[in-house]
Amino acid sequence: MANYRGGRINEEIKKDVSNTIQNKIKDPRLTAMVSVTDVDVSKDLSYAKIYVSIFGNEKEKQDSLAALKSSVGFIRKEIGKNVKLRQVPQVIIELDTTLDKAMHLESLFDKIKK
Repeated sequence: MANYRGGRINEEIKKDVSNTIQNKIKDPRLTAMVSVTDVDVSKDLSYAKIYVSIFGNEKEKQDSLAALKSSVGFIRKEIGKNVKLRQVPQVIIELDTTLDKAMHLESLFDKIKK
């Protein structure tokens, strides 16, 4: 039962954070396309790891990640407003590199085929 609740909370926070990043953060460093890929909330709801995938060149990725990390307080405040929880979790932004790893593996498989 708790796992089901955790999944619902993860999805609610994911939708809210995605909306906040797309529509409410006005940081000029946020130029690349940012996608929230996953949210992992701890069992006691005290921490929320938010995995983001950033599409752009390397400089845009670093600038966008820095902008997101500096706006963690704003993101947490928006979660507190929009998601009804007793305790608003501390937000941790992590870069999701699974897409880069998948593309690298795909290129290795293509080399093996040839």
